[in-house]
Amino acid sequence: MVSTVVHAGFALVLAAGLLGDRYDRRALAVVLAIVIVPEVDSFLGPFMPGAHRTVGHNFVLPAAAAALLYYDTRMRERSALRERLADRWIAVAWVGLFVHVFAHVSLDWAHLDGVNALWPLRDRFYLLDGELALSTTDGLVQTFVDVQIDPETGGRRVDAGEGGTTETVHVNNPVEPRDPDEVTEEPVNRIFPIANAGWRLYLIGVGLFVAVARRLQVPEQGPNTDVKN
Repeated sequence: MVSTVVHAGFALVLAAGLLGDRYDRRALAVVLAIVIVPEVDSFLGPFMPGAHRTVGHNFVLPAAAAALLYYDTRMRERSALRERLADRWIAVAWVGLFVHVFAHVSLDWAHLDGVNALWPLRDRFYLLDGELALSTTDGLVQTFVDVQIDPETGGRRVDAGEGGTTETVHVNNPVEPRDPDEVTEEPVNRIFPIANAGWRLYLIGVGLFVAVARRLQVPEQGPNTDVKN
């Protein structure tokens, strides 16, 4: 599985590019917290089958949060957030949502059984798996979305990596290192992954390098007022 450290490494790269002049240790800490907190859905596994990669790993809840943030800060005459927070923290919240979607949910979407992308609206795991290539004989080839046509009825069936549900999918994690239905006398081996593939270790290294380079290039901002009086 993609470890929390890998998610954080990717998040460092995105945050460095998106925070702009708002980049400092506090803003970075907020963004990293937004990326890491969804991993707590691992602890819901004993109470909810398939909770990991479902509760904190979907596109519906971030979309709802973005809609609420937009409504409060752009459409309301009096914004509840702007009355309490400086504008820089509104921008940090937007960056945090973006980084969560791309550095966490989307990264898991392309790994193992994918994520329960539309939960709680629909209980179905989706995996981003396939290839996109330009062939001299076959032209443009893509296998991410498979469209099948029934020769008898002419109906179409679109397969975009659809998998099982929370009842049938279990993604091993340190809290539940194996499927709860699996019965074995072997001792439980809880593995806390850091980088179990070369590209993941590379991504961690790139994230750390970007964070250090950004810190050396741009002096950290001085004290400012984050909460409005």
